[in-house]
Amino acid sequence: IREIHARVPDCSVEVLVPDFQGNEESIRAVLEARPEIYNHNTETVPRLYKKARPGGRYPRVLDIFRFVKKTAPDIPTKTGIILGMGETIEEVKATMRDLRSVDVDILTLGQYLRPSDKHIRLDRYYTPEEFRHLYEVGMEMGFRHVESGPLVRSSYHAWEQVQAAGAAL
Repeated sequence: IREIHARVPDCSVEVLVPDFQGNEESIRAVLEARPEIYNHNTETVPRLYKKARPGGRYPRVLDIFRFVKKTAPDIPTKTGIILGMGETIEEVKATMRDLRSVDVDILTLGQYLRPSDKHIRLDRYYTPEEFRHLYEVGMEMGFRHVESGPLVRSSYHAWEQVQAAGAAL
């Protein structure tokens, strides 16, 4: 991150990081390098967490964002949820509320596409109307920026996300 900033001073750096098993020193090291956006994907709702993220823990996700905001409150935070693994709309909304409760700034919501037979089965495809509804819910909850659609991924329209979040911060 520092090297990129040194070589290309106007370049914004968004990091997409693992949970580091909750190791605060590892998280702090990333924050000290001063990325423009700290991104850690939530991926799914609490009920599906063990199935979708073996080794991951949903409470740890919230702890990570809480720590990031306490340590570097000026760095925007971002996360993503993929939809279609069997969660309900109400579970998605509850997860979104959890993420706002720890001041996550940017949210991406995209359609789950099963990469192989070894991965969780696709439960269903969300409609464009459902994605639009979740966008509206997210904005009403206070996310500074929400990208919501079937093809949305973490990096989807990343530059626009930086600009929208920066203008709102």
